[in-house]
Amino acid sequence: MKGVYMAYVGSYSYTGNAKGIAVYDVDVENGRFKERCEVEIDNASYLVPSVDGKTLYSISDEGVVSFRIHENGSITRLNTANIRGMRGCQLSVEPEGRYLFVSGYHDGKATIMNLNPDGTIGSIVTGVYHKGLGSVAERTFRPHVSCTRLTPDRKFVMVADLGVDQVKIYRFTGEQLVLVDTIPCDLESAPRHFIFSADGKFIYLMYEVKNVIDVYTYETGKRAPKIEKIQTIPTPAGNTAKQLTAACAIRFSSDEKYLFCSNAGEDTVNIFKRDPETGLLESICCLPVSGSYPKDIAIFPDDKHLASFNHETGSITFFTINYEKGLIIMKGRPMKLDEPNCCAIVKVR
Repeated sequence: MKGVYMAYVGSYSYTGNAKGIAVYDVDVENGRFKERCEVEIDNASYLVPSVDGKTLYSISDEGVVSFRIHENGSITRLNTANIRGMRGCQLSVEPEGRYLFVSGYHDGKATIMNLNPDGTIGSIVTGVYHKGLGSVAERTFRPHVSCTRLTPDRKFVMVADLGVDQVKIYRFTGEQLVLVDTIPCDLESAPRHFIFSADGKFIYLMYEVKNVIDVYTYETGKRAPKIEKIQTIPTPAGNTAKQLTAACAIRFSSDEKYLFCSNAGEDTVNIFKRDPETGLLESICCLPVSGSYPKDIAIFPDDKHLASFNHETGSITFFTINYEKGLIIMKGRPMKLDEPNCCAIVKVR
């Protein structure tokens, strides 16, 4: 964790005073951010850094935008690329830094973009529109692609669609996506985000409406991967008013011994202890974040502190994590930022 870290926070810029991306120095030891500046971009709804930490990618109304991350932590715009679709909602980067995956909530499209050696965004490699109907629920009635990632074996692309309650699995040839399998989810469950363990053995799939996390084992396969569900655990724990709660963000601690999930409506964060051998989760606490609609959370590099990005409140709240007692303890006053959406903490030196 030694080094200098920056936090880049994306916000909507069409209302309020936010300009798009707020840049902060990260005080790791004290678990706080220090305001530096803001960079103008239209409605940065999701941010992700490159594998080498030298480039920052952002969704915007224009498509996707790349920024150079300088050694002092400041960022300057490199280029903008059109995704030939409606604005995205989530980004991920291929582990070798060759591709950018864009999830399209509004049009149900998953898009793969080339990344150039200098970090700029290149042309569209391929894309696929989902089709079908979900239920009569407000959010789950037509395709809404919410998360797209390359699998650990780098053979397949998994695409969560919270609108039709499915996770589709495509073989990726480097030029096109070929559907090879589907994980069917419960009706009106809304699979939102998923992450892989670093060893590639487990998948953690979070549901926005059902308010659970499903744990799957993952093994590579010739035609399709072998995926088996081994656990379903509620989030927030013990919640019975699911229609009033929506799971928002899912994050690992850096050592992957803990998994975090934020929950709008109840405005809480769950902390789960993770067994690295079995992949199974155990809930250790579910506590309020002192703000409304925690759309994203960030775990500090020391794994001892947490920041919650409260979209409706227009605030960032900070906490110290006590894993043994199952507590988060608030650190100082909230920081104001209109409609924060997401955060990327990046090591710059």
